Parts: sequence; structure tokens; C-alpha cells
Amino acid sequence: MVTDARLINLLANVLFLLAVTALVTGAVVWVAQRPYFAVSRLTIGPMDKGKLEYVSDATLRASIAGRLQGNFFFVDLDEARSVIESTPWVRKAHIRRVWPNTLQVQLEEQQPLAYWNEDEMLNTWGEPFTANEAALPDDVRLPRLSGPDASERLVVQRYAELARWFAPLDIRISEVTLSPRYAWEVTLSDGVHLALGRDPAADVADPHGRSGALPFAARIERFVNAWPALMARLEGRTLDAVDLRYPNGFAMTLAPDSNSQSNNNHDS
Repeated sequence: MVTDARLINLLANVLFLLAVTALVTGAVVWVAQRPYFAVSRLTIGPMDKGKLEYVSDATLRASIAGRLQGNFFFVDLDEARSVIESTPWVRKAHIRRVWPNTLQVQLEEQQPLAYWNEDEMLNTWGEPFTANEAALPDDVRLPRLSGPDASERLVVQRYAELARWFAPLDIRISEVTLSPRYAWEVTLSDGVHLALGRDPAADVADPHGRSGALPFAARIERFVNAWPALMARLEGRTLDAVDLRYPNGFAMTLAPDSNSQSNNNHDS
């Protein structure tokens, strides 16, 4: 009898505890769902010090309007971050709750490096993204890079190498093109077109490279080192194109002379 009484008492205590827990939980849920705790404020700012250059506060709010509704306690921060990172010019977003009804959003903007293929841009990490070009300042001139799928980082690497080589000559890189056969072509800011062909040192299509061909960097270095002497020899003529695919030199094509309608070809 004593054992039965103890069992009944224990069972009663357990049921009482469960009832209290259910009441407390229900009360907490009821309070948490009150309109006072509905997310009603959204603060937006950069992750680091400074200001947002490309993401407009108004545009971002319009893009996510109606998509971040929820309760302060139950709003899905991962889903909210995904929604915000899908908006133009946003690379990453960090979101946290601020009592009692605010979401604080800190953004990392895309940093545009170049146009990519037909309708995308590349950021400084070599990642493609889509954004409104009208957000760029009027004085920003981005180079145009193009290449096959999944070649973004390789093309950005080559662009960076070219920019370093030509910087001392005060020449920028306007275009870099990697063909489907992984041959390189470059257009300089002065309009000169360079044909470099494949790079035997890092050739995806042909890992062994062409017999006797110089690596990409060696071809550029040879041309850049020869540049001052070339300009002196041209005596005011305009260089139109250079073929750097030769193992022992390169071929130049001059723009038409004012006194001649034909191109002059020279080997160096």
C-alpha cells in the first residue's frame, strides 16, 4: 500500500509539473507573439567603418519589403540573410536581433573589378555577380574581361599580372579575353591589341603547351622591356596590334599612315 501511495504521489507530481510547464510555455509563446514583438525596424549599415557606396538604403528596403516579416523571437535569421544577399550589390550580410523589435543588418558590398562576359561583373575576389551598372560613379572605367565558364579566377589573375607589368608605362588594360581554346588576347588603353596565344605554363586545354612557346609572363615581360625602344623607332607612328606568339620575338602591325592607306609590318 505504501508503495502504491508513493507511486501515485510521484505520478501526481509529474503531472502537476507538466501542467505548469505547459502553462508557462503557453504564456511565454502568447507574450512573444504580441504585436509589440513584431519586427518593425530594420537598420542597415556597412560591416566595417565607412559608408555604403553601391547599396541604396531605399532600394534594399524596397527589394526585401514584405519578405522579412515575422516575430522578434521566431524570425529565421538564415532565411533573412539569404533574402538580403540576393539583392544587387550585396556580397554578404550579417544580421542580429536588437531588443525588442529590430533587425540590425550589416552589409559587405560587392567591390567591382571588371565587366564579365555579356551581362555580369567580377568582384575583387574573382566572383561573378549581377548588378545595375548605373550605380557605378561616372568616372569609373572598368576593364572588360571574358572567358569560358569557371575561368573567372584565372582571368582575374592574368589581368592583375598585366596591370602590374604595364603600370610603369602608364598604360591600363581595357580588355582581356580567354577563348574557349584557352588562348589569350589583350587590348590596352591606347587601343593596341595583343595576341598572346596559349600559356604553356598554365594551359588548361593543352597542359604540355606548344613546343618552344614562352610562358604568358615571359612574353609580356619581353614586350614591356622593348616598349621604350619600340616607341623611339616608330617615330610618331601608331601601333595597332602586336603578335606575341613567336618564340624568338614578336610581330607588329602599325595603324595606317596619313600618307599611306596600307599597313606596315615589322618583325622585332
